[in-house]
Amino acid sequence: QVQLVESGGGSVPAGGSLTLSCAASGVTYTMAWFRQAPGKEREGVAAVDFNKRTTYSDSVKGRFTISKDNAKNTLYLQMDSLKREDTAMYYCASRRIPTPYPLRSSEYTYWGQGTQVTVSS
Repeated sequence: QVQLVESGGGSVPAGGSLTLSCAASGVTYTMAWFRQAPGKEREGVAAVDFNKRTTYSDSVKGRFTISKDNAKNTLYLQMDSLKREDTAMYYCASRRIPTPYPLRSSEYTYWGQGTQVTVSS
C-alpha cells in the first residue's frame, strides 16, 4: 500500500510560479502529476520514473519541471509561467512497476487527495 500526500497548491497570478510536493510512503517506481479542471477529463501533466526519466504533456512542456527525491520519496512539480488554463485540482499518482504510458491515468494504482491550483488573470 502506498499513501500519497500532496501540498503546495494555492492561488497565484498569471505568469507566476508555484511548487507542488507529494510525500509518498511505500515503494514507488513511476510517479506522476495529473490535473482535472471542472467539467474536463483528468489529464496527465508530467511523470518521472525511478531512473529519473521524465515525460511531459505538450501543454506544460517548457514551463513545468517534475523531479523526485528518491531518498525522501517525495515528488515535486515546479510550475512556472502559469496560465489561467492551468487552473485545476492537481493529483499525485504512483505505481510500483514501469509503464510505457506514464501519462495515462489508468496506469496508476495509488492516488493522493489532490491540491487546488488557481491562476488568476
